[in-house]
Amino acid sequence: METKLRLIMEIAVKDRKHKFNNLIHMLNETGLKECFYLLKKDKAAGIDGVTFQEYEQNLAANITDLVARMKRFSYRPQAVRRVYIPKPNGKQRPLGIPALEDKIVQMGIARILTAIYEADFVDFSYGFRPGKNCHQALDRLDKIIMQHPINHVIDADIKGFFDNVDHRWLRRCLEERISDQTLIRYIVRFLKAGVMEQGKWSETEQGTPQGGIISPILANIYLHYALDLWLRQISKRQSRGMVVMVRYADDFIICVQYQDEAEWILTELKKRLAKFGLELAADKTKIIGFGRCAVENARKHGQRAGTFNFLGFTHYCDKTRKGKFKVGRTTDRKKRNAKLKAMNEWLRASRNIAEVKEWWSILGAKLRGHFQYYGVSGNFRGIKRFYCQTIKMIFKWLNRRSQKRSYNWERFAKYLLRYPLPKPKIYHNFYTLYGY
Repeated sequence: METKLRLIMEIAVKDRKHKFNNLIHMLNETGLKECFYLLKKDKAAGIDGVTFQEYEQNLAANITDLVARMKRFSYRPQAVRRVYIPKPNGKQRPLGIPALEDKIVQMGIARILTAIYEADFVDFSYGFRPGKNCHQALDRLDKIIMQHPINHVIDADIKGFFDNVDHRWLRRCLEERISDQTLIRYIVRFLKAGVMEQGKWSETEQGTPQGGIISPILANIYLHYALDLWLRQISKRQSRGMVVMVRYADDFIICVQYQDEAEWILTELKKRLAKFGLELAADKTKIIGFGRCAVENARKHGQRAGTFNFLGFTHYCDKTRKGKFKVGRTTDRKKRNAKLKAMNEWLRASRNIAEVKEWWSILGAKLRGHFQYYGVSGNFRGIKRFYCQTIKMIFKWLNRRSQKRSYNWERFAKYLLRYPLPKPKIYHNFYTLYGY
């Protein structure tokens, strides 16, 4: 399957108008076995309760039966199991967990779609793409604002994007590059498989459930045609000033030079998204003065330049040691508070379950993971604040394991010296310009 995928990528790069057919044959026994072993072993099961280990016990027979059903077109994806995870604003984000067999087929389809569309995707799209990540998106945003005459930022938020993807438009997007109707019909079956929540099944006439393996690539394809190509045309043909976007999945920022163009783009953006069945969240979408000139204009009116949030960071107008403009960033307050709350709950639950030495390494991994994501240029204070507050919580919960106080600060400091935790560290350096 890997060889065939490389061939598809080569054809897609050479001929941007080529439509691919006979793709479904790649989902044969060999290809689906590859996809099975690409799945993560410890993920939650779907509505059928089948785990990775259970399916693997009779893998050959299970895959043979799956391929036979797909050839007869009698294979039908099961409904996804609906679960909820808390969001920083107190609300809950719905996730759909597919059955394991459906994950295998979704993995195969996602690999095929990625091989085809990766050649088409624009360079300012970073979400869920091979070789691209959120830190590259943040670095690109920093370079755009620092190197170009950006004075305004459109901070836009699509209202319930994954719940409002129009299936008919998505099918049209897929048919731009795929003529294999069998493959497209299976994708549509996944979209319309429905949701199972508390024993009740509900149909899905629109949207693509978050949590499915196929959802990220379908979201990228949808936004590629609905947003990316439209914005690129505006920036090249219709704007008199600089217009650049950075997008990570459905989270995007548009940087604009002139205010009147920013207002016009926002108006047209609403119309463009409405055409594809999408809507901007009015309370979360705004035009912000941001950049060198924005700082001067705000100072003249006795105000401060605006800020915006992107990928878990609050961006603001800052100064270098020499007094020059630079983009500053710190951990988004809501994200930080949510992380601290989760850490506090974990420490409270862990303190009496096992000895400290048994969960100390897990605590270190949690801190290291936080620093590896939020440890970016300009945010050392943010991650240090998280570290200090975590240390205080550790001290508090260690002393609440019994009625007798276990540590004072002196003994606790010695314990940290003997069993050190990861310290705050900058992992991603964006300040590579102008000798910051």
